Amino acid sequence: MANPRVVKALIAIFLAIAVSWSNPALAVLPPGNAVKDPSVILRDALPIEQKELRDLQHSLERIDDEIKGNRWNSLNATAASGQFLLTTNRTKILSNVPSEKVNEFEKILDSLKNNLEKLSEAASSQNKDEFLVQRVSSLDLIGNLEEMLIEKFPYSIPQKYDNLPRLLGRATVEINTNKGKLYAIIDGYNAPLTAGSFIDLAIKGFYDGLPFNRAEDFYVLQNGDPEGSDVGYIDPKTGNERQIPLEIKIPSENKPFYNQTFDDLGIYKETPVLPFSTLGTLGWAHSEKALNDGSSQFFMFLYEAELTPAGLNLIDGRNAAFGYVVKGNELLKKLDTNDKIISINILEGENLLKPNA
Repeated sequence: MANPRVVKALIAIFLAIAVSWSNPALAVLPPGNAVKDPSVILRDALPIEQKELRDLQHSLERIDDEIKGNRWNSLNATAASGQFLLTTNRTKILSNVPSEKVNEFEKILDSLKNNLEKLSEAASSQNKDEFLVQRVSSLDLIGNLEEMLIEKFPYSIPQKYDNLPRLLGRATVEINTNKGKLYAIIDGYNAPLTAGSFIDLAIKGFYDGLPFNRAEDFYVLQNGDPEGSDVGYIDPKTGNERQIPLEIKIPSENKPFYNQTFDDLGIYKETPVLPFSTLGTLGWAHSEKALNDGSSQFFMFLYEAELTPAGLNLIDGRNAAFGYVVKGNELLKKLDTNDKIISINILEGENLLKPNA
């Protein structure tokens, strides 16, 4: 007998493919071997080239199986390796730091050194809870260090989009719903126009009070459809709907592609820098008829690991991801079209918004 959850999810997918413009052009769920931790994705998405920090970061990220299996010999070796990498490469790491940030950077390096010592102690005593705490704390510090290495926005945005807002960095937002709060990181490094439009509308209060206009189990939760006949944000200066181009960046390119899907580009198996591979991936909706008519509607992807068909991800490369829910994910599967966004507050990064540049 077919699993009813699988049947329900497949029905949702087929319905999604056949819907009208206000829904994003989604297809199937992402592959099972994708990175599913938004913190890992966001760290790797930072536009830096710092091999020493990256090596330390990846050594701590790639030990999930060892932790689950209580493989303490391997965890001891990882902790010792982390201390060695930091001590050996400290001078090289500091050589890439902007001069005005060196003092602060060194303080964080000292904190990281202390954390790695505690991580090693936890591994030696086989204290799993403490090991997990120190691992997360160490990775957070590494992420902070990596962000400090970014001196300026890494590429130019085409001039034809000068009339659009853009987020030249990252922002942290608090999404208040009638059932609780979600916290998300909005990534302007890899989707500056999409992220900028979202932050701009959030600051304007556009989403305040709007109900979720689409809620499908294991699939998407969507918002941003204004009251009345409009399907997007109407710019009061022009009286026209503001439209945002499809914007997707891949690791091998130093800037995003605009208004081109992976099918258009012939890169069918590519993985974008910001993939749809985790619960709460934020995506920008556009119609099935055009790639550049996304205006205000966004969706939160309801990733369901056990229903993920490996190797069949048609969402990456067809919609732009622009951030991730990093806290409050448990609320995502409790919200539906009877619920609404009360407000969206910018907690960090509002100063990075450059509207109408």
